[in-house]
Amino acid sequence: MRRALSLLLLPLPLVTAELKIDHVTIAGKDLKIMMANLAAVGLKCEYGGAHTNHATEMALTSFPDGSYLELIAIQANADPNAVAAHVWAKRMENNAGPCAWAVRSADIAPAELARLKAAGIEVSEVTSGGRARPDGERLEWKTARIGPEPNGTFFPFLISDITPRRERAFPSGNPTTKDFSGISRVVIAVHDLNASTDRFRRAYGLPPPLKRVDREFGAHLAMFGSTPVVLAAPLTPESWLVSRLDQFGEGPCAFILHARKPGRYNVATKTRWIGIDISWFDINKLGWRLGFESLP
Repeated sequence: MRRALSLLLLPLPLVTAELKIDHVTIAGKDLKIMMANLAAVGLKCEYGGAHTNHATEMALTSFPDGSYLELIAIQANADPNAVAAHVWAKRMENNAGPCAWAVRSADIAPAELARLKAAGIEVSEVTSGGRARPDGERLEWKTARIGPEPNGTFFPFLISDITPRRERAFPSGNPTTKDFSGISRVVIAVHDLNASTDRFRRAYGLPPPLKRVDREFGAHLAMFGSTPVVLAAPLTPESWLVSRLDQFGEGPCAFILHARKPGRYNVATKTRWIGIDISWFDINKLGWRLGFESLP
């Protein structure tokens, strides 16, 4: 009886609507090249400034819903020790492209961290971060890692702003593009689709996934309804996902945007994921996998 009561008092699983993407991270070695590659497929980005860690700097493409693509690379005069200690050092040095993702939190509440722990999910202490924008505006935030993996590379990390969030998402005051409403999906490369599905369902109370095979993408896919989570396991030993998993481990391998005006953009390939048409930008121009789905 006492055990049953204690279970009833546990915090409820995070409802899927709360898995709101704050931003996704693309890692590379040279920020200027990354910005030029994004421009080559028609997406404008703006320089966001250097982080206070003496290792990295960033640029971003932001969207009306407040989410953004973060390009992160090594500062020109970075501290070598700070770079070596950075959790994404290998991904930056080897131009990994999709690297991590974060979900927005009004505040990193102790109740949410306690809920994850109660579900058997490891969480870190809350830490502080920041950067200075090119105009000198100082930005500050708090983050917490979820899971034992490097920050944001399997589960998303939590981020909560100390300074106004709009100043972080929109350095110039407005989204860099309105052709896309925001980031709709994060595709996560995994070794074992069933085991990874179980972990996400335990952490977030997700519904049972719908599964399909995408031979062109080279993956077995699992999609959780309207949530942003898509899991992708290699379809064959020859799949590009095998070498990616060998080099970088589990983590984001592609991102999908919500398109408002898809006709403005050139499409290299298309695929269909459980009733959703995905159009892919040219990977040879961009250097990593970015797609978009059209709004109904």
